[in-house]
Amino acid sequence: MKKAMTILGLLLTLYTQHAGAGTVMISVNQFVEHPALDAVLKGFQDYLKENGVQAEYKVHNAQANMGTATQIGQQMIGEKADLLVAIATPSAQATVQALQKAPADLKRPVLFTAVTDPVAAGLVEAFDKPGDYVTGVSDLLPLDKHMQMIMTFKPDIKRLGVLYNAGEANSKAIVATLKELSQSMGFTVAEATAAKTADVYAAAKSLVGRCDAVFIPTDNTIVSSLESVLKVGTQNKLPIFAADVDSVQRGAVAAMGFDYYKHGYQTGAMAKKIIEGASPATLPVEFQQDLQLQINLKAAAAMGVVPPPVLIKEATRLYK
Repeated sequence: MKKAMTILGLLLTLYTQHAGAGTVMISVNQFVEHPALDAVLKGFQDYLKENGVQAEYKVHNAQANMGTATQIGQQMIGEKADLLVAIATPSAQATVQALQKAPADLKRPVLFTAVTDPVAAGLVEAFDKPGDYVTGVSDLLPLDKHMQMIMTFKPDIKRLGVLYNAGEANSKAIVATLKELSQSMGFTVAEATAAKTADVYAAAKSLVGRCDAVFIPTDNTIVSSLESVLKVGTQNKLPIFAADVDSVQRGAVAAMGFDYYKHGYQTGAMAKKIIEGASPATLPVEFQQDLQLQINLKAAAAMGVVPPPVLIKEATRLYK
């Protein structure tokens, strides 16, 4: 009961600050700069602005360095912001770990976004019962639909390469799911890992000759160095598919993924509920359901594949 009253008191203080002073302070821990995560932040900020929430932001970027993300998490606790927002799994883990070590008077609600599996990442206890201080929006992909899209492009695919950072909990969960799907869908998985962006090009080259196509999950390290992977794909006629649609504009063949601006917008709606007094414990983890199919025709030609007419017809957007 005492713990519940403490949480309620913190949330009432947050609401009073918003209602009285008119402005809330929001600290942001973003793991790295790339179009998808930048779009999340923009969507988040736009929702709050469009819905009457006056906010000031302290935006921190870890530049894909886990040590820096940890330092930012600790710094955010000291900033005494009204709400802590973490964009991508590594930053969310760092922020939640800092929160767990913080004294009671410094604890604040944490809202994560662009996190694939918050349970596997240790952020929440369960999707429907996230815990006292932490909740958010997951970008968990329906991988079966994505694999069906890739196999429509290449019905004869036997080996699918997957490029990821083995240190990212999201990516490990995705690869595990891919391996399960591969058994029923008739292909095998060839793995290549890169611990940092400088390793991405060599990891991509290691897949040449080992697979018929490459899939890039929502892995921050790989997406940050996407151009290195696309170079390998073009040079070797090896089609590169991505999990996020922003990568298609950059030169991936296709993706069946989310609009990350909308993802951030949805996160903003959750933030408004918390700002107005809702406890994170009462807000189950949300998922984005609106999938988009985007195809880059120029990239497909450069990597030696022809988009099937059925997918051209279904595409939300075509890049020429």
